[in-house]
Amino acid sequence: MRKRVTFITGASGEVGQALLRELSQDPANQILTMDLHPLPPELRSLSTHVEGDLLNMRLLARLVSEYEMDTIYHLAALLSTRAEIQPEEAHQVNVEATMALLKLAAEESQWRKRSVQFIFPSSIAIYGMPDRATKAHFQRVREFEWNQPRTMYGCNKLYCEQLGSYFSRYYRQLAVEQPPTIDFRSVRFPGLISAVTVPSGGTSDYAPEMLHAAAQGKPYACFVREDARIPFMVMPDAVRSLLQLAVAPRDALTRQVYNVTSFSLSAAQVRDRVMAAYPAAQISFEPDLKREAIIDSWPADIDDSAARMDWGWAPEYDAERAFQEYLIPGIRERYAGR
Repeated sequence: MRKRVTFITGASGEVGQALLRELSQDPANQILTMDLHPLPPELRSLSTHVEGDLLNMRLLARLVSEYEMDTIYHLAALLSTRAEIQPEEAHQVNVEATMALLKLAAEESQWRKRSVQFIFPSSIAIYGMPDRATKAHFQRVREFEWNQPRTMYGCNKLYCEQLGSYFSRYYRQLAVEQPPTIDFRSVRFPGLISAVTVPSGGTSDYAPEMLHAAAQGKPYACFVREDARIPFMVMPDAVRSLLQLAVAPRDALTRQVYNVTSFSLSAAQVRDRVMAAYPAAQISFEPDLKREAIIDSWPADIDDSAARMDWGWAPEYDAERAFQEYLIPGIRERYAGR
């Protein structure tokens, strides 16, 4: 008899650790996690963890033989900055591994004659504004607008959204009797900021990098100019959006991919909030024109009204609460005594 589990890929990453902590609060959740890296020591008792590569088909086949996956949270990804340096590897990790998991979920759905739920975090990187004037004009972008990414990571994420839609609607559509398909659901995250984990290579990481540097008394040179602006969300809201979408009734959803967001700040506004908490912080602006151009291609804000209407999404943390109640206290505690 296979063990029924919730499966989390990329569990050692920022979102993965936060999601694991939240899901493990319910003792009824049996959790299987996977990552190339081990879990932090304090999380190891919360799941059955497998260190391995999602592109290892033998390993995936072994897991399927041992576990029945009710829900898959596919968080594993090569993030935007590193993906630009290693685009071929990014395609393998971000696309080929996702394809393998989607096929696994589809076959599992067919075998047991009910849908496996597949939750996929996408990204603001799927958008591509052509210039600053366009970005200034289109202040809040909807899901179907400006889907013209200019990064490998954005291309990967947008394609995987389409793959998920295909596997949930049309996979094996020419079969005599179309079998059950997966239940694919996706959120497009803005820049994410965590007080618990350190930034891990995202192009939006200048905001959390400012905070972590200030807390450690280190100078920080921001790689975008002061008026560069994108939307952000803190990690508790990011995890809550994933869990909230997962439990939403299928017939209430009008789409498979939803924007979610919380607050929009310029780099200077982030700096000002960091300086208010750490007056001695040394923060300068030394734009990296290539990385800054990527930020300029992303919207200043995104429209998440569909998520609000369909499944009651609303962030719990606006900018004020995010900094005062979550980020500043959490990061201070992290570096206390160092």
